Amino acid sequence: MQALTASSPASSSSTSVHRRGGGAPRTRTRSAVRFAPPRAAAAAVRYAAPLKPAAPIAPAPAPSPAPAPAAAGEQGFGEKGLSFLQRAAAAALDAFESGVIANLLERPRSLPRSADPAVQIAGNFAPVGEQPPVRSLPVSSRIPPFISGVYVRNGANPCFEPAAGHHLFDGDGMVHAVRIRNGAAESYACRFTETARLRQERALGRAVFPKAIGELHGHSGIARLALFYARGLCGLVDPSRGTGVANAGLVYFNGRLLAMSEDDLPYQVRVTADGDLRTVGRYDFDGQLARCASMIAHPKLDPDSGELFALSYDVIKRPYLRYFYFRPDGTKSDDVEIPLAQPTMIHDFAITERFVVVPDHQVVFKLDEMFRGGSPVVLDESKTSRFGVLPKYARDASEMVWVDVPDCFCFHLWNAWEDEATGEVVVVGSCMTPADSIFNDDSDSDDDRRLQSVLTEIRLDTRTGASTRRAVLPASAQVNLEVGMVNRGMLGRRTRYAYLAVAEPWPKVSGFAKVDLATGDLVRFDYGEGRFGGEPCLVPNEGAPARGEDDGYILSLVRDEHAGTSELLVVNAADMQLEATVQLPSRVPYGFHGTFIGERELEAQA
Repeated sequence: MQALTASSPASSSSTSVHRRGGGAPRTRTRSAVRFAPPRAAAAAVRYAAPLKPAAPIAPAPAPSPAPAPAAAGEQGFGEKGLSFLQRAAAAALDAFESGVIANLLERPRSLPRSADPAVQIAGNFAPVGEQPPVRSLPVSSRIPPFISGVYVRNGANPCFEPAAGHHLFDGDGMVHAVRIRNGAAESYACRFTETARLRQERALGRAVFPKAIGELHGHSGIARLALFYARGLCGLVDPSRGTGVANAGLVYFNGRLLAMSEDDLPYQVRVTADGDLRTVGRYDFDGQLARCASMIAHPKLDPDSGELFALSYDVIKRPYLRYFYFRPDGTKSDDVEIPLAQPTMIHDFAITERFVVVPDHQVVFKLDEMFRGGSPVVLDESKTSRFGVLPKYARDASEMVWVDVPDCFCFHLWNAWEDEATGEVVVVGSCMTPADSIFNDDSDSDDDRRLQSVLTEIRLDTRTGASTRRAVLPASAQVNLEVGMVNRGMLGRRTRYAYLAVAEPWPKVSGFAKVDLATGDLVRFDYGEGRFGGEPCLVPNEGAPARGEDDGYILSLVRDEHAGTSELLVVNAADMQLEATVQLPSRVPYGFHGTFIGERELEAQA
């Protein structure tokens, strides 16, 4: 296994070969979260005090681009728009929150690591303020001129201090954008995605919407749900406008950049001519998603047909899962209702040329577990994991073939294809153990429940119902691989390479790897000591994959925790050598998923 590293720009922008390892071990701290870095270029986020209805948040250092007009009635949220009875109800509910929930139900209970803000949003996981476009970014070396457009990356960035527990996935969505053209980095900006949830909380001056993973545990979680619905009945909040955070996935489709999390419908975000970001609004595909309250965070764009394939799952009522797709012009297919015995966590899925591949794994939702004092996100060890293979244009779920794959949980699937020689459907994903450790980690240290994420090839024989699994990497080279991609021009087709983040020491990312899926050979690009990043984003060169599946460049955001700087690295995807480094003007927190939008696509925005 070859390993490469990028040194700090303060010393050099070159790469060097070294032996893997030698990084300092991660130490866990339970000190208070530092929400504002001392030297941030953007204004720091000042969290509101938990129960002060008018507590301010920090203004952006410059005015944001004009957001979309508020929905009818949304202007009424906030104390100024309340009647006397509503103000009285608000005061009573606030007293219930502070006196009963916070002091009686939550204070005696210690938080698990997966819901402890001191763990989940510490260090460079802590939020930042918005940053208007900063222009003419310093670049070491030269950015390949064919990279022309904007790199955008989504992430969780809580606007207000958590009232109770908080999981990293609970934070408000913030998109970071680096505009690149003619070999230069023209600008950097970051903005909150203006969800209905965020707008209402800003009007009230604090966090009031339930945090799905961090807060909804046990009896205090039930109480917080009841409190939220009571506020809704009193007209203090309106959940019908959406409750999601739009902090996970990004996809550009039919002239729109969509920010997504599976707890809501997508939000359209527009990249402005000057490199800024403006939220257009919650996007229901012109009313075509009226029957769906949400859409999965990882829809799949077919590179040949231009169609967008998606899922929607429901944790309350049947059908628990729906499948549908959008044609290139944005018109939607009919829903295919997929019968499941219980609501299931389905964060991702896969497509091939002819099929969609749907995981039905062991992490499920059991709301009644809250009455027993637990989390509604549960590992059901009595359930057998399986994958469903459904023709893309199926009329109903009777065409679905299920294949059991015991003890398998893939949070992300990187690709899938049809093996003509064997007739099998091949799925490539990262299998996690323990399966629920991301959501329910109550261990005292990093080693008690060490998460493993094993890059795995899964073969599904839809004729016999048999499945096989193999680890792509040999045991001697095993490393946690999470968040990444294949060449998107080959999505759903056999690919040789995958570019995946090295998620070590978990949950940080110390580099990324180029993996040969056939041989298990791995070339690793390390960021260097004290430097961590996130998902590698492959920008294929024009003509790829015809000129080579790995003909392109990797973009990756990196934080130097020692120097206190943030950068965008440009790495050659073929030889894994550093091509250029872009210095960013302010801290960029670790985040989730990103994409690259080309110049022609930017010009065609709706």
